[in-house]
This record gives sequence, C-alpha cells and structure tokens, in this order.
Amino acid sequence: MFCSKIIAMTNKKKNELDSVYLLKLVLYLVIGSQWLKIVTKTGTQIPIPVGALLAVLFASHDHFQIDRKIEYAVLLVAMFMGFWLPLGAELTLH
Repeated sequence: MFCSKIIAMTNKKKNELDSVYLLKLVLYLVIGSQWLKIVTKTGTQIPIPVGALLAVLFASHDHFQIDRKIEYAVLLVAMFMGFWLPLGAELTLH
C-alpha cells in the first residue's frame, strides 16, 4: 500500500499541466528573440543571440524533457524573428 502511494505521487509529479507547457513556450519565444547587436565605429553590426543562448541553457536543464525538440524548434523560430525584427538591445561603440 505504501509503495502504491509513492508510485502515484511520482506519476503526478511527472505530468505537466498544459498551462505550464504553454507558458514555457511563450517564455522561449520571448527570450529566444532577444539579440544583442553591437555596432562598431565603421557601422558594422555584430549580432549575438543572447536570449537564445539563455533559453537553450534553460531547456537543457528542464525537469520535463519530453518535448525538447518542440522547444528547440520554437527557439529557432524566435531566433529568426528576433534577427529581422528590431528586438533586443543595441550597443554602439564609438
């Protein structure tokens, strides 16, 4: 009887709510689209995907690793959106 309660408790912990999963996808979309664009004196832009790097670290240390491929796909789409849209920070070096 005690073992069945432990198994039931571990099964409850492994299931993730849909709202939590949706919140994580939105988090990956927002954080993954953040870029740091460094502009030099000559006008050269050096884009660095800071948000995507942070989101990959977060996805790799996630407890629920069932849908990691979907999370990486959302990160990739967010990264491309953030590259062409004016999102993130711009650092000008003069």
